[in-house]
Amino acid sequence: MSKPLGFEKPLGMRDILPDVLEKQRWLEQQVKACMKQWGYREIATPTLEYYDTVGGASATLDNKLFKLLDSEGKTVVLRPDMTAPIARVASSLLKEEPLPLRLMYTANVFRAQKNEAGRNAEFTQLGIEYLGSSSVDADAEAIALAVSVLKAAGVGVFKIAVGHIGFLEGLLEEIVEKKEDREKLKEFLYYRDYVGFRHYVKELALPEAGAARLYELLKLRGGKDLLDRAEAITINGQARKAVTNLRQLWEALEAYQVEQYILLDLNLLSNLDYYTGILFEGYAANQGFSICTGGRYDGLMAQFGRPCPATGFAVQMDSLIEAADYQPARPKKFLILYHAAQRTEALEKARVLRTGENAVVIAQRKEEWTQASTAPYTEVIDLTGEEAT
Repeated sequence: MSKPLGFEKPLGMRDILPDVLEKQRWLEQQVKACMKQWGYREIATPTLEYYDTVGGASATLDNKLFKLLDSEGKTVVLRPDMTAPIARVASSLLKEEPLPLRLMYTANVFRAQKNEAGRNAEFTQLGIEYLGSSSVDADAEAIALAVSVLKAAGVGVFKIAVGHIGFLEGLLEEIVEKKEDREKLKEFLYYRDYVGFRHYVKELALPEAGAARLYELLKLRGGKDLLDRAEAITINGQARKAVTNLRQLWEALEAYQVEQYILLDLNLLSNLDYYTGILFEGYAANQGFSICTGGRYDGLMAQFGRPCPATGFAVQMDSLIEAADYQPARPKKFLILYHAAQRTEALEKARVLRTGENAVVIAQRKEEWTQASTAPYTEVIDLTGEEAT
């Protein structure tokens, strides 16, 4: 006798059962409809990309990539994100289309995980890329659209945290001389380890004024009023320009009437290194993981030969499923039981009932049909006249 097949799946892979998948499909429909209303066109790219193009351009760490060899011996990867593939398409197949381009997508992406990580290696993202505009209005549009998407998906309580890479980079460069020390401080901020940040600042033995400015950085989370405090701890340069950029962004977001959903967070950092300016993350109440992430990435398109500014965001479907208050409308589900001689009658009755959202299952009456077997159905139509055992 052959050995039964096992039930284990590759690390980080999973099955999605019907109830969860039903919610996911509904959410996809809501999100895509919202993005289309804002003028975004849907695009799809291959699951496999060449490592030397998309794999190299992606901000995903190399050890997170799924690598394979094709029949010609070339290294390909399962796409780790959609931003780099869309940049490739925008620089090749869409190179004759005028900028700006507004593109949207729904796709599964792949990032290898370690045993202890406990995270999915394959997950669904929905997102937009706005290519060709460096204006603050483009950043505001991306953030305002993220707000609209989360509302359309039924997320009740959420905030979009907005930061600026230029502010953090500029401030650290003003105060901390060594690059390795700046990178260590950024690591503490990324992991929200503020105790570690303070201890490291103390160990650097900085002048008192410089250390005080770094400690003040940790307090820069809130509304529009914190921009004055942020400006006060900067010198004319990159950090101050970032504050000006954030002021302009806030004014644009007020015009969109979404400022109540916005939280400025000047400690915000991403683990993706291609962001060049404003970046943001969406969080729902009582959730530890972000629902959406995005920001400006003005350097990526140049790697594909079509230099232009860009911004965008991606919604993480797993997190959205957890956050969205969705109760599916349950259609009526009929079960028609029949004997062989009643097949024509059963099929005709099923045809009539299959209108609107109704679901109809037909089955021959057998002894194994019990009360438990018929429990999932709204109504059982038994043409045989027999009772379930």
